[in-house]
Amino acid sequence: MTTTLQVHHLQTTTQLSNDLSPLSLRGAFGQFPSGVAALAAYTQDGVAQGMVASSFTVGVSLEPPLVSVAVQNTSTTWPVLRETNRIGISILGEGQGTIARQMAAKGADRFEGLNLETNNDAIFVAESALWLETSIYGEFPAGDHVVALLEVHNIADFTDVHEPLVFHKSQFRNVRDH
Repeated sequence: MTTTLQVHHLQTTTQLSNDLSPLSLRGAFGQFPSGVAALAAYTQDGVAQGMVASSFTVGVSLEPPLVSVAVQNTSTTWPVLRETNRIGISILGEGQGTIARQMAAKGADRFEGLNLETNNDAIFVAESALWLETSIYGEFPAGDHVVALLEVHNIADFTDVHEPLVFHKSQFRNVRDH
């Protein structure tokens, strides 16, 4: 399908593509910047578990207060995290890209050397832009992912001190007012 768009008095022709390969979709989806969320909690055995998600959405609902995250079905961490009473969500802050990479790594201690805070077994990363203490509200299958709705019970907003980290075009970026 070809269409002509008029944007700001410029004409351009674009074509919709039926190339829905994972590579093509990642490139297209990567054009939309998203926050980087670290989800972490202590299990009933006292073991810290954590993961990172860039498919995180705030403000799904205000009553009750809900956020959402999409997790790959192949995740080995999510089945453990979802069984905890509370999950801490840290919206990582500017300059915390190395923390995001560390917490996303497989086969390594995801928490080694990190400055952490806890509340009700929820784990939070210090110097993040936002903390949300949550619990599972519901889960829904979504293709190769599961979408989890998480109810927010407590919040700490540090955005006046720490700008959020953004994932855009497969890179960690900082939000800056210019």
